[in-house]
Amino acid sequence: MTETFPPDINGVATTLGCLVAGLRERGHRVVVTCPKAAVARDLGDGEEVPGVALPFYREVRLGLPRRRAFLADWREDPPDVVHIATEGPLGASALAAARALDLPVTTSLHTNFHAYARDYRLGWLASPVMRYLRRFHNRSANTFIPTATQAAELGAQGFERLMVLGRGVDTDLFNPERRDASLRAVWGADDATPVLLHVGRLAAEKNLALLADSWSRARAIDPQTRLVVVGDGPERTRLERQLPGAVFAGALRGEALARHYASADAFLFPSLTETFGIVMLEAMASGLDCLGFDYAAGRQLIDPGVNGLLAPFADTAGFLDRVPDLLAPESRRRRVRAAETGRAHSWAAIVDAFEQNLADVADTSTTDAAARERLT
Repeated sequence: MTETFPPDINGVATTLGCLVAGLRERGHRVVVTCPKAAVARDLGDGEEVPGVALPFYREVRLGLPRRRAFLADWREDPPDVVHIATEGPLGASALAAARALDLPVTTSLHTNFHAYARDYRLGWLASPVMRYLRRFHNRSANTFIPTATQAAELGAQGFERLMVLGRGVDTDLFNPERRDASLRAVWGADDATPVLLHVGRLAAEKNLALLADSWSRARAIDPQTRLVVVGDGPERTRLERQLPGAVFAGALRGEALARHYASADAFLFPSLTETFGIVMLEAMASGLDCLGFDYAAGRQLIDPGVNGLLAPFADTAGFLDRVPDLLAPESRRRRVRAAETGRAHSWAAIVDAFEQNLADVADTSTTDAAARERLT
């Protein structure tokens, strides 16, 4: 059960798409339930269900509750494990139905909803949201999260049975070989022109004001420095006014996205609200020198000065102070090491770990059910 799935463009959809594809390649039957979207989804053995858009975030659709339908479906064809990837009404009804039928349940926590609440001027919701998330996830056998740091933070807030499941990257798609001189020419760049890239949803929670300041800092050193922004969202119009001369490529996927990554030189990732930030891994695999904050993917992937650059968390001045390093000769050495880091993070190992955990949860549930039967 998930509120987002490919071809949606976000880290949650990318992660779930890769996990589902990997499980199916290993011979498992995976039934995906997801709200209907404007774009057609290829769910395979799955189902699209009614949903509603969030009023302040129209691209996100919440699936409507369907507890009775889940109960009917699962009584007839019980799943080995129910995995709930998002915590909206669809996921809540799936959790209730699975527990009513004594089916094993796992969940994953992909998004810092409590942090998003503050960015959308709904800070008063942060504490209630955290209480809801804690209660929701603590009713599952395991909750998958992307980093050990997040496990420690959530554990301190009362979250239980946390399981770290990292993120991978498709290195056949994202790699330095896709660098394209003709695309750079469209951007007004030749081999000697520094090109900074940002990829992500253009929304309030992404700390995008720092892009403008970073580009200004870079152009103070080399006025020819170009900025390319890939993505779409409610902040795009404002950013286009704020960043005249920057290239706005819109939302991209597949080979077009991979070409944009590989054809740039450095990656700016100013967000402070990620649970991971899969775009950073895609950028590193594409051979870019990445600058981000010391948390989430940055902390997990980057060895500062070796394969990328980090600023202390939320230290805007520290972030800007490192921008000149992206234009220095040492950046080329870091780009080589970044690509090596990307190649070491395949999806295969991530899917293997996910598969094993689901199997363990299913086996434990079967054993517990047999023990209860013997007692009765």
